[in-house]
Amino acid sequence: MAHPLYVAFIWHQHQPLYKSREAAASGQYRLPWVRLHGTKDYLDLILIKERYPNLHQTINLVPSLILQLEDYAKGTAIDPYMALTLTPEDRLNLAQKHYIIEHFFDANHHTLIAPHPRYSQLYDQRKDYGVAWCLENWTQQDYSDLLAWHNLAWIDPIFWDDPEIAVWLQKGKDFTLSDRQRIISKQRQIIRRILPTHQQMQQSGQIEITTSPYTHPILPLLADTNAGRIAIPKMTLPQLHFQWPQDISLHLQKAWDIYTSRFDCTPRGLWPSEQSVSPEILPYIAKQGFNWICSDEGVLGSSLNHFFHRDETGNVYDPEYLYRPYRLSTQNGDLAIVFRDHRLSDLIGFTYGSMDSHHAAMDLIGHLEAIYRSLLHRQREGTSLNEPWLVTIALDGENCWEHYPKDGLFFLEELYRRLSHHQDIKLVTVSEFIDQFPPTKTLSNKQLHSGSWIDASFNTWIGDPVKNKAWDYLTIAREVLATHPEATQENNPEVWEALYAAEGSDWFWWFGEGHTSNQDAMFDQLFREHIAAIYQALNEPIPPYLRHPLEDHYKKPAHRPSSYIHPIIDGFGDEQDWDKAGRYDIGGAKGTMHRASLVQRMFYGWDHLNFYLRLDFKKGVQPRKDLPRELHLLWYYPGNCRTNSPAPLSDLPEKAPLNYYFHHHLGINLVTESVWLEEAQGYQVWHPRASRTLVALNQCLEIAVPWADLQIEPDTHLHMIAILADYGQFRDVLLENQLITLQMP
Repeated sequence: MAHPLYVAFIWHQHQPLYKSREAAASGQYRLPWVRLHGTKDYLDLILIKERYPNLHQTINLVPSLILQLEDYAKGTAIDPYMALTLTPEDRLNLAQKHYIIEHFFDANHHTLIAPHPRYSQLYDQRKDYGVAWCLENWTQQDYSDLLAWHNLAWIDPIFWDDPEIAVWLQKGKDFTLSDRQRIISKQRQIIRRILPTHQQMQQSGQIEITTSPYTHPILPLLADTNAGRIAIPKMTLPQLHFQWPQDISLHLQKAWDIYTSRFDCTPRGLWPSEQSVSPEILPYIAKQGFNWICSDEGVLGSSLNHFFHRDETGNVYDPEYLYRPYRLSTQNGDLAIVFRDHRLSDLIGFTYGSMDSHHAAMDLIGHLEAIYRSLLHRQREGTSLNEPWLVTIALDGENCWEHYPKDGLFFLEELYRRLSHHQDIKLVTVSEFIDQFPPTKTLSNKQLHSGSWIDASFNTWIGDPVKNKAWDYLTIAREVLATHPEATQENNPEVWEALYAAEGSDWFWWFGEGHTSNQDAMFDQLFREHIAAIYQALNEPIPPYLRHPLEDHYKKPAHRPSSYIHPIIDGFGDEQDWDKAGRYDIGGAKGTMHRASLVQRMFYGWDHLNFYLRLDFKKGVQPRKDLPRELHLLWYYPGNCRTNSPAPLSDLPEKAPLNYYFHHHLGINLVTESVWLEEAQGYQVWHPRASRTLVALNQCLEIAVPWADLQIEPDTHLHMIAILADYGQFRDVLLENQLITLQMP
C-alpha cells in the first residue's frame, strides 16, 4: 500500500491562572494575557484552517486557559490593563500614568506597534525621550490614544474587515473613552466565539482537541522531585522532598471533567505540561482513560540512547526512529506516544517569523519533502512510501505569531494552500493516525527517559536556588494541607484550587536563571498568593516569608541567551530585538580597551538562520573615530577534526585563548562596514570564502553571520573570540581569558 508522509501539527494553547483567591471574588486578574491572546491567537488559528477542510490538525487547550476565557466571555473578568483602558483619561493619577507608559507598549515593536503610525509615534517618544519626559509632556489625548492602540493592536488582522474595527483602524487617533469601551466589548465578542468554534470544528472532524493537566504542572516533579536527577545526576535539589503522586490523579480528573463538560465527548490525547514525561506518571494517565501523549525528540533520543544527528540542511539522518508512534505499556493499559521533530517545531516557533512568509512556508514544505525522500531511499523498492510514517510538529500556538507579519496570516495561508494540494503530504490528527496505524514499536517503562522538551531535563523548573526555594514553600504548604484530612474537595474547594494553582509550571519557569520578562515580580507575587491561599483556606497562620519576593527581580543578572532572537540589523539596537540575548558587561574589566570602556556591553544570540552580535559603546564615543579600525571574529570547534590556523593578526599576545588555532575568521572594517570571511587551510594559510554577513554601525554595532557561512551541522558546539585591531595589528580582546560559547540550533 502506498502512503503519503503523514504530518500531525499540534498547537498548544496555554495560560497560567492569573487570578489568586485574594482577587477571585471580584473577578480581578493580575495580568491581561488571556484576554489579549484571546483576541489575537486562539480563534484566528482555526478560522484560517477552516478554509482548508482536508487539512486536519490537533489543538491543545489547557483547562486553566478554558476557565479564564469563559470568565472574559461572561464579562466577569477584569485585569489592570482593562481597568485602565476603561478609566476616563482626565481621572488618571500619576501612578496610573506611569504604569501605562511602562506597560502599554508590552507588544512586539516590529509587528504590533510599528505598523500603526500613532502607536509607533508614542512608542518612539518613550524610547527616545524616556518615561519622565512623557509624564511631563503627554496630553490626555496621548494617554487615550495609547490605551486604545494597545488593545487594537492585539486584535488579530483576520478581524480587521469587521466594520467597527475598520473604522477604528482608519481613524488612527483622537480616540475617546467611548471608543475604548467599544474596543473592549469587541474583544469580548471575539473571545465568546473561541470555544464554540473549536467544538464545531472538532465535530466536523477537521480538528482534534486535546487537554493538559489542570493547571499545567510538571507531572514527573509532582510524583517526585528527585526526578530532576535522572537527566542531571548532580543537580542540586530543594532542601525538602516533594513527593505527592496522588496530585497527578487530581489534575487529570479536573482536566477530564472540564473537557467533557465543554466538548460533549471524552478527550483522547494528553499534552503533558512542557512535554514532561517519566515512567512514574504513565499509569495515572492510562487509568484516567487517555489514549496517547506527546513529548520531544530529545526525550526519545535519551530513551533509545540515540542522538538524532542532522545534516547541514537540518534533517535527521535516522528518520525511521523519530517519525513513528511508540507503545507504552502500563498496569492500567497501553498508551501511544509521539515525539515531535524539535527542529521543525522550533523553525515555526522561533525563526520563520523573521523570514519572508512565502520563503518560510516553502522552507518547511522542503523539509517535509526531504523527509519523504529520506524515508523512500531507505526502502528496498518502490517509488512511494510502503509504510505509514508520522512527522509530529508540536509547539506553542500563541506566542510565536507575535513575531510574524499580520500575526502569521500570510505564512499559514501560504503553507496551507500548498499543503492542501500536495500529493505526498497529508495532514492528520494524532488520533486519526493511531486509529489507522497503531504503534508497532514498544518503549518499556525502563526505557522511557524522564525529561521535558528543554534539553530532555527538568532544570528549567528545578535546580536553581530560587526555583528550589519555591519548591520548598510548596512542599511545606502541601504538608500542612495533608494534616487537614477534613479539608476535602467537596467541603473546602478553595484550598485545593489554591494548591492546583501553586503547582503550575509557569511560576518555576520565571524564577531564578534562564528566563525573564517585564512581569517577573508579578509572577512571583501570584505564586506566593496561591501558596498563602492554602493557609487562609485552612485557617492556618500565613508564614511571614510569603510576604517577601523570592528574589530581587531588579538585580536579576542576564548572561546566556534565554531564547532565539531575530534582530533587525540597522545599528540602532532595538531593545525588544535583543531582550532575550546573552550579555557581557565589558566596562570595568581589565585591559586597555576595557579600562577606557569604549565598548560597554556585548550582546549575542542566534536563531536557525544566523548568529547575532551587538556592541554598545560608551556614551560620547564616535565609532569611526575613537575605535580601532577592525573587529575580528574567530571561531574554533572543540572536538571536531578540522584544519586550524592561528589568528592572522600581528602582535598577538602569547596567551590563551588568543593563541588558540581557529577554523573560521571574519574581519569587519569598522570604517567602511565591509567584511571578509576566511577558512583555515593549514600551514597558517587562510582561504577566502564568500559571506552574506550583515553589518550596521550607527548608535551601536550590529552583526548577523549566517550559519551557512560556517558550513557546520546543526547542534554543533563552537566557541568565538572577538578582537579589535588596526590594519591587522592586535589592539585588544573584548573578553579577556574567555570565549563566547555558541551552539548552532
